[in-house]
Amino acid sequence: MKSKVLILILFGYLSNAQTLHLNQPIIDKEVIFEEKNGLVAVEAEYFFKQSKSEIRQWYRTSLNESAKVGRDDDGQHCDGASNKAYIEILPDERVTHSDKLEQGKNFTNNAGTMAVVHYKVKFNNPGRYYVWVRAFSTGSEDNGVHVGVNDTWPESGQKMQWCDGKGNWTWGSKQRTKEEHCGVPFQIYLDIEKAGVHDIQFSMREDGFEMDKFILTQNKDYVPTEEGPSSFSQNKP
Repeated sequence: MKSKVLILILFGYLSNAQTLHLNQPIIDKEVIFEEKNGLVAVEAEYFFKQSKSEIRQWYRTSLNESAKVGRDDDGQHCDGASNKAYIEILPDERVTHSDKLEQGKNFTNNAGTMAVVHYKVKFNNPGRYYVWVRAFSTGSEDNGVHVGVNDTWPESGQKMQWCDGKGNWTWGSKQRTKEEHCGVPFQIYLDIEKAGVHDIQFSMREDGFEMDKFILTQNKDYVPTEEGPSSFSQNKP
């Protein structure tokens, strides 16, 4: 009996240790992704740090690892994910519309206040960059996120929204508005004023949000397909 108890305790300890590991960066902090010819693509799991993570955090999922953090009703979605890995905001406590909405816990419209994940990007060409994100949504309460740069959260980066492509990895670049809940195209962008290295950031809007990859492009008419272009960095992860 004692041996069974010890095994259960050890299993719980190892599972918890693995879960804690899955919220940590897997790349060196010196890895910088580089924009070339007005475009840069970054795998979501290649963040260099997290912040504002007291209530919710991003956790990595890959073919051989999956976090166990509170409620998370859906399974893993590595099939079809670029690099066979992605990150998700956990725990996912508001799964359906009938689940209680708790401002500042499982939902926030205040960009940059919860579960912020950071990426270093070198821009050779300043200007306006339209933001595309490849996301996996299974319902109506896991399909929104905010994007910012250098700890600023412009209105043009708030409330990215997905309605189409449920149950599949889907590229999106639309902003939810009061009039159009499924989002308006061409309204999600960041203005990069100076060339150089900038901190691109994504923060929680809804828990349970899953992100595979993001793209910043100066081409307003660009629409990514399938897994999108490959990531390129000065120090390849």
